[in-house]
Amino acid sequence: MKRYTVLVLIFISVSIVFFFFLNLVLGSVHIPLRSVWNIVCGSAEEPVVWQNIVWKSRVPQSITALVAGAGLSVSGLQMQTVFRNPLAGPSVLGISSGASLGVASVILLSGSIGGVALSKLGYIGEIALTIAATAGALSVMTLIVFVSQKVKGSVTLLIIGVMIGYVANAIIGVFKYFSVEEDIRAYVIWGLGSFARVSGNQMTLFIYIMIILLPLSFLLIKTLNLLLLGDGYAKNLGLNIKRARLYVISCSGVLTAIVTAYCGPVIFLGLAVPHLCRGLLRTSDHRVLMPAAVLTGSSLALLCNLIARMPGFEGALPVNSITALIGAPIVVYVLFSKRKNEMSE
Repeated sequence: MKRYTVLVLIFISVSIVFFFFLNLVLGSVHIPLRSVWNIVCGSAEEPVVWQNIVWKSRVPQSITALVAGAGLSVSGLQMQTVFRNPLAGPSVLGISSGASLGVASVILLSGSIGGVALSKLGYIGEIALTIAATAGALSVMTLIVFVSQKVKGSVTLLIIGVMIGYVANAIIGVFKYFSVEEDIRAYVIWGLGSFARVSGNQMTLFIYIMIILLPLSFLLIKTLNLLLLGDGYAKNLGLNIKRARLYVISCSGVLTAIVTAYCGPVIFLGLAVPHLCRGLLRTSDHRVLMPAAVLTGSSLALLCNLIARMPGFEGALPVNSITALIGAPIVVYVLFSKRKNEMSE
């Protein structure tokens, strides 16, 4: 590995530690730096309120952002490689829309059918949302995997995925029309994305699932590098294209489904981070890009979470607003830089 690449990866790793600690220190409630350090080190001398804020709010939120950012970034990198499309992202196959449909079915229909708005059920409602989002996302992913075995071209599969997303959004629109205002508001808030929903046993389960899925995605590095060569060369080298596409889509789909279920449909991280990694490291080798995507996604998610709840805000800004504000300029800059380099050559 080149010295420049190693230095970049070290810098990103340091930024993760830096942003993680800032996430513990900064927030709507001011806690002195020394007090945060004492709380993290296990001191019981600090006020109980501060200890609860750090351990029950800021630490789970920071860990969730770190893990979710890594998962979405790896998913986006896989999608861009398998479809050879720079605008492909984790939600391109309609999996996020499937999760949204599952949540909409629970939130928007609960008040109309059961008479009790899910938004009033607290912790039980959060668990129901997670289960509904997981079921919806995995259902769409199962459909996509089935369709991928029937069609040959990646472009056709991409179009089908986009159409599934449109159908899901259309059904959600119908649900909204027949729902009460309170349920619609709860659904809109879920759709804005948040790293603050995961805590306690939910966070433990979320982390365990991602700890299993992320290392498994590294097993596809060789497959992804072969796919970059094109179907013809990959076949000559012994790669089963249909099976390889199935594995990559399944891995990316499950990562997207789990993150969306726990954090909502977080946008732009999965789209922007792969471009940022290619621009920084100047390579298409997934042996470098995959770990870089994990680290960069974690760092960027922590930065977005930090900005979303900077001091001065009583609550927290929508994460999707921050990821879009940061992610969109990154994608535009990288694409323009790439275009400029091609023209100069």
